[in-house]
Amino acid sequence: MTTRLVPYLVLNGNTKEAIQFYEQALDAKLLFMQSFGEMPDNPDFPIPAELKERVGHAMLKVGETDLMLSDTFPGQPHHQGNQVTICIVNKDKNTSSKIYEALKQDGQVIMELQETHFSPAYGSVVDKFGITFQVFTEGQF
Repeated sequence: MTTRLVPYLVLNGNTKEAIQFYEQALDAKLLFMQSFGEMPDNPDFPIPAELKERVGHAMLKVGETDLMLSDTFPGQPHHQGNQVTICIVNKDKNTSSKIYEALKQDGQVIMELQETHFSPAYGSVVDKFGITFQVFTEGQF
């Protein structure tokens, strides 16, 4: 058995929008999505009717990596911040540029995509959902 790290993003009611965005920006494939309303009823944690359409769990495949997402559980606080940073690694500068440009739409650039001492093309951006991505290109300069 192999241990893997899987990034898990918890959003505040806009997970469906994030899934569509990442399908475009990262060429992600939706593997699974279930709303809170589709989950088995639990009398200890009743789901208000107006929140049943929120995403209870979803999984995307981005290249060879899984990315899990959900909306906050109804009644739980949501704290947006930089607790999760995802590093997207590839070997092609053009691919890095395409991903970087897509992610920065309506987001905030932390570091422009550029050649650094450790990468021929590296940049960092917070996307429109508040998720920080590092785009790292492996290889020679």
